[in-house]
Amino acid sequence: MNERCTVKLVYVDGDKRLSLQYHNNRSEVWKVVKGPVRVQVGEEKKLLQTGETINTSKRTKHRLEGTGTDAIILEISTGEFDEVDIVRIEDDYARK
Repeated sequence: MNERCTVKLVYVDGDKRLSLQYHNNRSEVWKVVKGPVRVQVGEEKKLLQTGETINTSKRTKHRLEGTGTDAIILEISTGEFDEVDIVRIEDDYARK
């Protein structure tokens, strides 16, 4: 309650996936606005449908992946938000 947060929409193309990554300084809540979308949080992988929610903790690896149709995710980050806090483990686009 009353914790500082950053809110954004993440668009996932149906045939793409985001980096497998983690953050040292923030946790995230993902709510699927338009699904389905595949998610990985830690070692758990699951398919989320529109309206479903999942949490990611600091230093927990996570990824979003399309399922053939475009998806939209509402991402609510708590903690210190800074894009340089992304630690990529795997990335399809060779980003560091």
